[in-house]
Amino acid sequence: MCFLLVAPFAFCAETSEARPTSSKQDLRFWLENMVWFHRYTAPEIAAATGLLDDEIDQSLKRFGISSASRPEKRSRDRLLVLPYPGGRHPRIGFLEGAIRPQRETKLSLFAPWDDGSYVVLDLPEALWSNLGLTYLAHTHIPTIWTKRGLELPKLEWERRADGSFRNERALPNGIAFGCRAWPDRDSMRAELWLRNGSTNALTDLRVQICAMLKGAAGFSLQTNTNKVFEKPFAACRSSDGRRWVILAWEQCHRVWGNAPVPCLHSDPKFSDSAPGSIETLRGWFSFYEGEDIAAEFRRIRSLGWLRDVPASSSIDSTKKHL
Repeated sequence: MCFLLVAPFAFCAETSEARPTSSKQDLRFWLENMVWFHRYTAPEIAAATGLLDDEIDQSLKRFGISSASRPEKRSRDRLLVLPYPGGRHPRIGFLEGAIRPQRETKLSLFAPWDDGSYVVLDLPEALWSNLGLTYLAHTHIPTIWTKRGLELPKLEWERRADGSFRNERALPNGIAFGCRAWPDRDSMRAELWLRNGSTNALTDLRVQICAMLKGAAGFSLQTNTNKVFEKPFAACRSSDGRRWVILAWEQCHRVWGNAPVPCLHSDPKFSDSAPGSIETLRGWFSFYEGEDIAAEFRRIRSLGWLRDVPASSSIDSTKKHL
């Protein structure tokens, strides 16, 4: 079955997660995103957009988008962050644990030292509560909604004029949650929020925040021996030992890595939520060039963005992953 897109193009859903674009301007944004920055192949573009090969060729020619027209330089004033387009699986392994990965929670953060390397951050990958698995950004184990035969609508990141990103999802039972993320020179800060619009208290509000390393050259070894876990920090060292990827969240209850993916986790917990209340969590992601990762952890702590985070270490490298 084909659905009309922006004339004269047609959308044919080759996969259930292919996303039609809403306008020519939107199409141009996603093609630039995929070709210039994520460096997609034509089949990957088709998987992300649902466009046919000739439609892709026509669009690229119309907009003058190719690897040759890629901007030679990008601004170093702010970390390059883009919505992840989908169409290319962000994991190397454990793919059976992430079927139909949904792009509306995923941002790509590009390394300042390599225009072609990026980490995909899932904000969030999963949300648990006393109700059970309340949200999951792909298909794996059943959520409380799939058990009822409900499929949540597809969403997109709101791209804001100040360079920040925002998303928001309302669940069928009145719970809503969302994320705001804003990049700086060599880091990105984020805030997750949850509003309890239900009539019952929510407890055990565990969140999974996943940083997938497949797209980052030098960081994609399927091992945890290149990682450091010091709650709330989870960090991965490059193959040459000179660079790091760092993830941290306040109110962190678990730091760990899944080697087959490979990925980093700094998983926080929202405070218990009474009906009508709003809970928030702050997060951090950064790239670091240097050898003293402990000193870098101390520097990040000194910035004062963490609230109520115990300094004790907690490591869980189990392969259980959503």
